[in-house]
Amino acid sequence: MQKEAIANIPKRDIDDEDKALIRDIFFNEITPKLIRMQARIGVLNCDFAGEQYRNWNLLFKSAGPGFEIIDFEYDENSRSFSLDPRKMGG
Repeated sequence: MQKEAIANIPKRDIDDEDKALIRDIFFNEITPKLIRMQARIGVLNCDFAGEQYRNWNLLFKSAGPGFEIIDFEYDENSRSFSLDPRKMGG
């Protein structure tokens, strides 16, 4: 239980290992959704990689058939949204 609580505490600093995890999930799970949405450039909250990353954003842009992560930035006021088209208004 204590280990789960620690995993939910937002990280103020992320290291190369954290960035590698976020990149892996971004390219394997998020990129296909962005392609379906015809995204080209943007900023995404990193909570898709775990609650501890909820205050981190990644900046991305299109690169060839996929995307490139440009940078990571910390933002205490960052919020996420669903990339599931069934849950989006429209």
